[in-house]
Amino acid sequence: MSTTPPAPVPAPAPTLPEVPRPVREHRYDIDLIRLLCSIAVIGLHAGSAFVNTVGRTASQGPGTYWAGLTADSVGRFAVPLFFAIAGWVVLVGAPPKDGARLRRRIVRIVVPLAVWTALYLAWGKLRDTNDDPLRDLALDSVFASVRPAYHLWYLYAYLPVIMVLGLVVLVRAGKRPWGLGAVLLVLAAAPSFLGDLAEAIDRELPRFGWTFAPYQLIYAVLGALLLAAPAGTFGRRRWPWLLLAAAGLAGVIAYQHEVHYAIPYAHILVALFSCGVLVSLHGVRVPERMRPTLTRLSEASFGAYLVHVLVLGVLTDAFVRADLSGPAAVVLVVGVTAATTALSFGAALLWGRAGASKVLG
Repeated sequence: MSTTPPAPVPAPAPTLPEVPRPVREHRYDIDLIRLLCSIAVIGLHAGSAFVNTVGRTASQGPGTYWAGLTADSVGRFAVPLFFAIAGWVVLVGAPPKDGARLRRRIVRIVVPLAVWTALYLAWGKLRDTNDDPLRDLALDSVFASVRPAYHLWYLYAYLPVIMVLGLVVLVRAGKRPWGLGAVLLVLAAAPSFLGDLAEAIDRELPRFGWTFAPYQLIYAVLGALLLAAPAGTFGRRRWPWLLLAAAGLAGVIAYQHEVHYAIPYAHILVALFSCGVLVSLHGVRVPERMRPTLTRLSEASFGAYLVHVLVLGVLTDAFVRADLSGPAAVVLVVGVTAATTALSFGAALLWGRAGASKVLG
């Protein structure tokens, strides 16, 4: 009787060791740019208050006018670079992996936007500075930014921009974000629909501000491209880019005085100014001892942005006058900017430590 030997048991296939995902290096240079943009916006709004105090006319108070116009012009790079950072985050720094994550990002913006809009309207009611009845302003704020929360216009454009960029990222990743696409379709159709509806019912309807201009999307995409460039792409020397920023700033000041105030953010002079600032700071090395503080302040910049107009309005109403001398106006605009910055960031850090950032930004 013959026996067949048992078939050999196949050896288990060798398992390849898991390759750890590369750890993304934290971009402290972008933290620095974000912080500088936040301070620049505060300086811009402080300068705007000075310019408006003299009716945007130098003859009504040259000291106040020129100090304000200069401060306003110095801050004009901030909004383009905010869009640039937003584009970098969505396209390069932390692309959304699915629709749920993008929705969470949107909620983190929408909740503080709603809370601060209500707070500003209540503050305006308390100070009797609202342009219209509170009920009308509250309704208008659902569709677009309103005074006294005028600075929140940026978020009404920022959210559609990151939604469009996020949609592109998700589609390229093989996802099918139908809900996000439907929301963007509604946002695109809403202005013309409300215009037709207003004509049909013969009644004025609120302005619709949940939209973005082409320049904002362009700043976001080109900014992402510039920020994502490897270190050294633009040369080792920063002074040519600093000169470009200085030339752009000089052009912005001249334009705002001679041609039109306020200069559009889509203007070529603003673009050159912003490009010079961004590239001159690209890849800049932040000393290690400063990094923890820089990170905390950068994280608090959103909250500081939300609250600063409330603080600034109190200070400018109390101290800004049309008859200030040149040196006094310069000292005051710097002092008001510094005080508003310190109080706004201090408040944001405090409520962040208290765990209220999800509500207050």
